[in-house]
Amino acid sequence: MIDECMEGNIDLVITKSISRFARNTLNCLQYIRQLKDKNISVYFEKENINTMDAKGEVLLTIMASLAQQESQSLSQNVELGLQYRYQQGKVQVNHKRFMGYTKDEDGNLIIVPEEAEIIKRIYREYLEGQSLVGIGRGLEKDGILTAAGKPRWRPESVKKILQNEKYIGDALLQKTVTVNFLTKKQVKNEGHLPQYYVENSHEAIIPKELFLQVQEEIHRRSNIYTGEGKNKQIYSSKYALSAITFCGDCGDIYRRTYWNIHGRKEFVWRCVTRIEQGPEVYKNRTVKEDELYGAVMTAINKLLAGGNNMIKTLEENIHAVIGETTEYQISEINNLLEEKQKELIRLANKGKDYEHLADEIDELRDKRQLLLVEDASLSGENEQINELIEFIRKNKFRTLEYDDKLVRKIIQSVTVYEEHFVISFKSGIEMEI
Repeated sequence: MIDECMEGNIDLVITKSISRFARNTLNCLQYIRQLKDKNISVYFEKENINTMDAKGEVLLTIMASLAQQESQSLSQNVELGLQYRYQQGKVQVNHKRFMGYTKDEDGNLIIVPEEAEIIKRIYREYLEGQSLVGIGRGLEKDGILTAAGKPRWRPESVKKILQNEKYIGDALLQKTVTVNFLTKKQVKNEGHLPQYYVENSHEAIIPKELFLQVQEEIHRRSNIYTGEGKNKQIYSSKYALSAITFCGDCGDIYRRTYWNIHGRKEFVWRCVTRIEQGPEVYKNRTVKEDELYGAVMTAINKLLAGGNNMIKTLEENIHAVIGETTEYQISEINNLLEEKQKELIRLANKGKDYEHLADEIDELRDKRQLLLVEDASLSGENEQINELIEFIRKNKFRTLEYDDKLVRKIIQSVTVYEEHFVISFKSGIEMEI
């Protein structure tokens, strides 16, 4: 409409009220002055103001200011209403670009089975050693679209899925806050307002223990430092032994490289510190790729040769893990949290001080989080041991050849010493080769 006015197609604007004409005082006066320059008047029916009157702009400034205050008050009321809903544990989720879920007729989140399988695939492949880029490329190759319906999967989109607590049935509320009621600008909530964590708000796609294993793996990959200066490295999943093969002398990782022998490449693995500082400073040994792969497969085949005896040892490990469960402690904290949260809401509704209670709740949540991580770690160990038992049952007495996928699944780390290797399995078993 303003463009039409500027082009001379309109000579009078009639509007119901100031609040309908502009969002705030600044915009309102700016448009009115632009129109006055073109000799176009604006008439506000509700307030009976004509901008071409002598007193029109003075009265308009006052009325527009009042309208802005009303708008601000409404915005604050909406914010308070949302915070109250959050305190009650009522979850609102925009499901339009939320892969894995939709809403039923009552507005509750429900799982979309086909999309849930994509989410499970992403989590599984990440724990099997795939990089964010690798997972995305695999999805693109299979013609799977993103939640926005786009063919390209960006690494950050994959990471958001891996870090989204809603896939375990929980919801962190008030992740963002509105810092300007006029522009509606939102920023990440970094202490501006309280956040509310609602557990079991909807059906989960990913088990909690699996989710926490993924968070640990994300942390591990983002904290790979190599070289004498311990420079941060980008995780690569191109080779299964990347980032899990370590120097027994300095603790740095081994990297795949090659020797050029008469124009022929021979692939070897070398300590990054030695690569950067040279053999004069660090004399950690170089390992031929065939030798490294051979050591790993010797350990795996020894495991299989152990047959039933090895299975018995692993089952004993499971019993040890089960004996360390933290389930009872977590249940006790949950009951205590429920009581204190009800008390906090009661105090808040009465306008009484609840700061001390909020601090207690924060401490209990921190304690519970530590226990949940510990419990997830134990559950993860249990699951990995069971997977290894099943692997032995299927392959006992067979001799297997090197396979990247197999190594990603069962090997935790390889440590290279001068005279031997130590192969650590994800179940906790170690073998010296």
